[in-house]
Amino acid sequence: MDAERKIYRPRQERMLGGVCAAFAKYFGIDPTLVRVAWTFFTCLGGCGLILYLICWILIPNEPLPAASLPPATNA
Repeated sequence: MDAERKIYRPRQERMLGGVCAAFAKYFGIDPTLVRVAWTFFTCLGGCGLILYLICWILIPNEPLPAASLPPATNA
């Protein structure tokens, strides 16, 4: 059984907010293709900018690796 796939904005491969990189990683395609398509549709219809801002707010950042988290203290 496959694990449930989730979409996250990557912390490394982002240009502005990481939305295009998030969709590219989720669908397994090149981020440049997503960026070009997003720009094309934004220029064509104009709603791409609003959709980008909504996705920027709604799609969470990818979780930090466990090695970079501070150790938990038992107090």
